[in-house]
Amino acid sequence: MSTEASANAAAGFLASLQESDLYSMGAFFCDQHPELVEEVVARSEAIEQRGLERWAGETETPVEEAFRTLVTGLAVRYYKALAG
Repeated sequence: MSTEASANAAAGFLASLQESDLYSMGAFFCDQHPELVEEVVARSEAIEQRGLERWAGETETPVEEAFRTLVTGLAVRYYKALAG
């Protein structure tokens, strides 16, 4: 595969990643709540480290809300990784 073909394939792949719901969710959150981006990422990382149920119990957060926080943080990280 030529360098140009390889670059085109990579560009196409990256473009397809930006068409996902996770990317859209992260972009929306970053646009609408820029002041909360660092906080939601930190909370989602804490949830990853401790586990969903444990973190929810420790913070007295309903499990459903903790899950939304986890997914939002993942979406923001995904968006930022692709958007640069």
